[in-house]
Amino acid sequence: MSGAGRTFSESWHRVANQKVSLLSTVKVHKQMYRGQRWYVLHDPFNNHFFRIRPEAYEFVARLRPDSTIEQVWEECLDHDPDGAPGQDDVIQLLGQLYFSNLLYHEFPPDSAKLFERYSKRKQKEVQSKLMSIMFFRLPLFDPERLLKKLIPLIRMIASPAGFIFWLVSALFAGKVLIDHFDMAMTEAQGILAPDNLIFLYAGLVMVKALHEFGHAFACKRYGGEVHTIGVMLLVFTPLPYMDATSSWSFRSKWKRALVGASGMTFEIFAASLAVFIWACTGQGMLHSIAYNIMFIASVSTVLFNANPLLRYDGYYILADLLEIPNLHSRARMQLRHITEHYIFGCRDSVSPSHTLKEASWLAAFGVLSGVYRIFVFSAIILFVADRFLLAGLIMACICIISWVLVPLVKFPRYLFSSPRLARNRQRAVSISFGTLAALLFFLSLFPFPSSFRAPGVVEADTYVRVVNDAPGYVKNILVPSGTAVSSGTPLMELSNRELDLELAAAQAQKKETLALQMRALDQSASDLKPLRNRLVSIEKKIKDMEERRVALVVRARKSGTWVSPRIHELPGTWVTRGSDIGSIVNDAVFRFSAVVSQTEASNLFAGSIRDAEVRLSGQGGDSLKVSKYRFIPFQQKTLPSAALGWQSGGDVQVSAEDDTGLVAAEPFFQIYASLKKREVIKLLHGRSGQIRFNLEREALLFQWVRKFQQLLQKRYQI
Repeated sequence: MSGAGRTFSESWHRVANQKVSLLSTVKVHKQMYRGQRWYVLHDPFNNHFFRIRPEAYEFVARLRPDSTIEQVWEECLDHDPDGAPGQDDVIQLLGQLYFSNLLYHEFPPDSAKLFERYSKRKQKEVQSKLMSIMFFRLPLFDPERLLKKLIPLIRMIASPAGFIFWLVSALFAGKVLIDHFDMAMTEAQGILAPDNLIFLYAGLVMVKALHEFGHAFACKRYGGEVHTIGVMLLVFTPLPYMDATSSWSFRSKWKRALVGASGMTFEIFAASLAVFIWACTGQGMLHSIAYNIMFIASVSTVLFNANPLLRYDGYYILADLLEIPNLHSRARMQLRHITEHYIFGCRDSVSPSHTLKEASWLAAFGVLSGVYRIFVFSAIILFVADRFLLAGLIMACICIISWVLVPLVKFPRYLFSSPRLARNRQRAVSISFGTLAALLFFLSLFPFPSSFRAPGVVEADTYVRVVNDAPGYVKNILVPSGTAVSSGTPLMELSNRELDLELAAAQAQKKETLALQMRALDQSASDLKPLRNRLVSIEKKIKDMEERRVALVVRARKSGTWVSPRIHELPGTWVTRGSDIGSIVNDAVFRFSAVVSQTEASNLFAGSIRDAEVRLSGQGGDSLKVSKYRFIPFQQKTLPSAALGWQSGGDVQVSAEDDTGLVAAEPFFQIYASLKKREVIKLLHGRSGQIRFNLEREALLFQWVRKFQQLLQKRYQI
């Protein structure tokens, strides 16, 4: 409370003669925010906290059962005429303390009001839980007695030696994970497999239990209390949680931030131990649980706990470090102030911020957190609906009610009945409905460019694939990619030490057989026939190996341009026989072979395509014009190149049962687009990119509706 409220209020008579005071159980803690004093009111009985500024505390501290509110207010005016709160400020402050159950009234009728107030508060809490069904909390018991017994262990963990041990464990675990990164990424593909779900949930429970104990340990370490442990239904999944809100009373912002970060530090330590177990065990239950703990600890920390835009650990850490209490609610108040003061023209609207920098933080946080929350909740709904359609529909209905229907009811009520808009109601109503009408008019009538993209690869109309006829290590690149070659030109040289040893052994066997044959001529003519047969077999073997040795030099089988996109990765690598190492292409005519998903297939048959252009990976803003295109009106499943599939870093999901990476998980339509010859850059064969089809211009609203319908059709066949 800044004291910016009006000195006199029309509602003052409602509270002026009341006699109230703070409850005797309320404790007061002083805190510093941005170099300014604040006071925290804490009632241990119900574990409620309330922060107020010094001028508000001057008023609250004077409240006593033998004085009326007006007498206390007049005392504040006599003591500090400039800093005393206005009557509006007093009414607002008393209302907040009233609903926080921090006020005491000596008359018996007030007991019924207190009970009524308590019932209303509980009713609001229940309604809030129902509205937040994806994050429902159910308290179970008080762990304070257990934490007191664990104080020696807590002090040992929260010590310099404990920090060093944690840091060394995390660094070594990171090194182990880097060494086994390929294996970790391979196992990540099956994280949502049906046979892994039970291990995933077991790992989730373990990680979250350690996370909550981390908060509780840190809170207890710095003198706080933890009185609630329970179960939280996170997206209908039971998980443990603890209430460590007593850390709000800590004077040091660094201690409050450490309490907020302690859960993540426990998760990182659990992930470190899981990495060691995972790397040292083979396939089995222990290996699977360790990997899931490692995966969950990293994903949950990055997406949720460490993210300050959601009201988890990162949010409270940011609020403490910025020294902006009640960041979320004050950000909403700041956005409302901006709207009322600068748009609706309410000059008496007061900003909840005290500096321009704080106002900027509040406005930015309010906008970003709102957008990110909608994004995350939408992703969660789609994730759940993909596996449990009914649960996803229920969650979607709840979100539509809370995000769309409730604001649609509250906003008109606010416009037509809020006393804050009493003097500017006509302007507020006109601007609100005028802006809404203009927005709908703009989105539904003004046409905007419309397009869709499809991944694909550039191919020459005529080309021959170059494969090696003998396995070996790539020793020398004789011709760089992009060189014009003639038939028979050596392209690269392979080496095969094993083949050389086998050839030397076969030649030694041939010499031995010839010597035995000469001796048989003198001593035993009956041995000549088997020796001659053996010699023929050895000579045939030597001939085969010499041919394979000659084949270690890979040659062009046709005249054209030698193209090998991966040629810089080949030296020193082992290539098996028949590997595709490049192509000899005729660069006179190129085409772009693209894959169009079923979602966008309707645009191909609607005839609304105006033109198309191709952009290749690594070409920046350069595009290639398409002279003409044709599509195959039949669904296909084999990709034109493995580079388009997930296994090679492409955009198309491929079947997990196919090792080649060429079989798509869903059928698609294929398009062949001819590229204009004068704009074709040389050496495009085999390069991936995207083709963009520009459609007829269409209003944004209709584009969004169509994309939403396509989403429902693709994911849920609705």
